[in-house]
Amino acid sequence: MSQQNPLTLVTPIMQEMHQNLYPFLQKIKYDLEAGKHELFENIGTIHFCRWVVIDDKAETGEPTTEKIAKLVFTSNFDGSVENHIKDLCTIAAPVIDRIYECCEEYPAENERTAESRIAYLNKWFVKTTTFYKGSPGRSMKQIKEESNLRNYIKELIETKDWSSMSAGEIHQSIQHSVFSNPEFSWAKTKVKMPGINWFGMIFLSIILLVLLPLIIPFILMLYFFYERKDPYFTLNRSQLNEKHIKTLEEYEDLKFQNQFTQLVLVKPGKVRLFTFKAMMLFGRTLIRFLFVKGKLMGIPSIHFARWVLFDQNKRVLFFSNFDGSWQQYLGDFIDKSGWGLTGIFSNTTNFPKTRFLITGGAYDEEHFLAWSRYTELPTQIWYNAYPHLSIKNVNNNSLIRTKLRKTLSERQAKKFLKLI
Repeated sequence: MSQQNPLTLVTPIMQEMHQNLYPFLQKIKYDLEAGKHELFENIGTIHFCRWVVIDDKAETGEPTTEKIAKLVFTSNFDGSVENHIKDLCTIAAPVIDRIYECCEEYPAENERTAESRIAYLNKWFVKTTTFYKGSPGRSMKQIKEESNLRNYIKELIETKDWSSMSAGEIHQSIQHSVFSNPEFSWAKTKVKMPGINWFGMIFLSIILLVLLPLIIPFILMLYFFYERKDPYFTLNRSQLNEKHIKTLEEYEDLKFQNQFTQLVLVKPGKVRLFTFKAMMLFGRTLIRFLFVKGKLMGIPSIHFARWVLFDQNKRVLFFSNFDGSWQQYLGDFIDKSGWGLTGIFSNTTNFPKTRFLITGGAYDEEHFLAWSRYTELPTQIWYNAYPHLSIKNVNNNSLIRTKLRKTLSERQAKKFLKLI
């Protein structure tokens, strides 16, 4: 199985170059919207990536205390971080030069080599706190190959009369057609589909039971000494900066997939930082053991998501690549995982009022949706390698491939045909 990894770079922008950066980022954005994807396709391993500017008005559309604007780059890719950065600094070198020459300490033009670029990007690397993958182990190459396989089988089914054959016979005929086609020789190779780690889940449950006598008093302490006193978010959608909202909406619903970028501040004090890190650890464990089949806390639309704690543990960036609309995406979070979302973001400033860590908060739908817009950042550039595929499609196509290799009963063959 391929290893999918995240990369996050947070780089300070030179004050005098701040305004020079935007036009070039805008040009790349327009090129992507026009279908010019060569910059990222040539690298061949990038699923999604984006550039985001954090400036003095980026968090809410209102002035903040941000003194040095920062350029954030994130990508979801196959392989090692080292190889990915090397690819960026060689295959995409002209674009990297043009973007990062606006940032502090970038090598002078006569000093730019693959090695100097790599050293520069490594300097601004920020570790990802928690990383979710909707299709674990699927490489870019595999996702595109399996999509082509599914399209081939679908066309085969639609262009032939199968009325006299049983489901099992149809499966065998499709199997023969695919495996005799040199284009799909790779489909004969067995692939392992990720499964729930029940041993890990049992172990986690035991640990939680052992810690329960400590967890309950801790949550009560949070409520009585922190939550009842914390300022909380009270604005409605109509009270937000309209220009900020329109800027966000300009880069939404252009395709079936969407992106979401959010910047929040961790509440001051060691207790809140500890609680946030504990929730992140809990999330990482569930992602590793349980959320391996394309659903994050029951949400079936997320390709990749990550939380990044940075700036000396004072701020958190959240990034998501998902299917469907913004409203539907956040509505799913409220309906299916409001407790998890509240448990994480209740440790950040100006979140809707919470009680006992995991109640209130996201369940206050009106204020939660307004808070989400208030803390959302405009994304300057966003690239998605397979905009026509939902995460359900990606996982379904892998299942078609695995079922195609097997000898199926009549009942199993009927289920297989329903996948097409």
